[in-house]
Amino acid sequence: MHNEPSTAPAAPTSAADGTEQPAPLTELPMTRAAGCPFDPYDGMARLREEAPLRRMRYPDGHLGWLATGHSVIRAVLADPRFSARYELLHLPIPGGPDVLPPASAGDLSGVDAPEHTRYRRLLTGKFTVRRMRQLTERVERITADHLDAMERHGGPVDLVQAFARPVPALMICELLGVPYTERADFLAYEDILSDHSLDPDENARAFTVLQDYLRELVLAKRAAPTDDLLSDLATSDLTDEELTGTGAFLLGAGLETTANMLAHGTFALLRHPDQLAVLRTDPGLADQAVEELLRYLTIADTGARTAREDLELAGHSIKAGETVTFSLHAANRDPARFPDPDTLDLRRKATGHLAFGHGAHQCLGQQLARVEMRVAFPALLTRFPTLRLAVPPEEVPLRTNANIYGVRRLPVTWDGE
Repeated sequence: MHNEPSTAPAAPTSAADGTEQPAPLTELPMTRAAGCPFDPYDGMARLREEAPLRRMRYPDGHLGWLATGHSVIRAVLADPRFSARYELLHLPIPGGPDVLPPASAGDLSGVDAPEHTRYRRLLTGKFTVRRMRQLTERVERITADHLDAMERHGGPVDLVQAFARPVPALMICELLGVPYTERADFLAYEDILSDHSLDPDENARAFTVLQDYLRELVLAKRAAPTDDLLSDLATSDLTDEELTGTGAFLLGAGLETTANMLAHGTFALLRHPDQLAVLRTDPGLADQAVEELLRYLTIADTGARTAREDLELAGHSIKAGETVTFSLHAANRDPARFPDPDTLDLRRKATGHLAFGHGAHQCLGQQLARVEMRVAFPALLTRFPTLRLAVPPEEVPLRTNANIYGVRRLPVTWDGE
């Protein structure tokens, strides 16, 4: 994969208003400039400047679109004429299957209304701002416990394994009602499932084990409900298969994203000491700082929708069946929406960012993620005022082959007493 996206030798295309457009892009940018682990894929800014919506030829030959502008992507995500169904999408990344299977039962990400509406209505009340804020005390306790363990161990430690991953992992276990004695095994298999560097067969085996475990957990909640999300949902009209799939969906959505935000966000702060100092000296900025880190990093970057009917978008005619791939990171760095967008500024009011998506499929667990980050970042920086990288920044391994971007490990240390 080249750093700069290539363009086809075909003639330029025309928008609906007759404006000449660049020739179709033939390769989606998927690499980052050397030494820029926090920036969007190399070349995205230039593509956005040339045309925030442009033609792109997919690896399977499909002629679709690439959206990089904030307003264009927001419009796509808000428009019910675009489908999120997996089986309708064309994949922009070489090497994948020609056709994806339909979403499994309980997977909200790959279905449309009315199926999506049914799932969403059942879950929305479980993830309200009020309910998530009630969990703050538990998040504070889990956070403090892991900071205590880090302090007892002493530096250096891998912040991913010591802090960033276990905090959201344990919160998800509590929400799903995973018994305390079973959490270590449960999370060990989730670790295998999320490690894309392993043999795919090993990932598949971990997925099967987790599905089997969740299926048994669902049956246990139906027989003897406890105070947790799965027990609440067990009283709904969801089938056992749908409830199992919903549990798997919540596990994936609520763990990987927050864990990588905590680790990659800390990496970004350590590489921007002026901003780290801002948050350390004014913990009251935590809410604002979290939104800016979400905007600046946008660790869940690439998505896609397929038009269900002919429509007009940003001066272009989109035909039914055409897929629009979009870069949320490029949108969150769009200078038309955020002044000086490539600067991390924790005092910025980053409202309107698309890190959690937008529209009907906007991240269901975003309020829980916010609670966890608002607690964890200030607590970490307060407990370890001399926190710093334990290796040169270029030696921090990045998650370049996973759906969620971030760091694989973050070795950190601090001054002892």
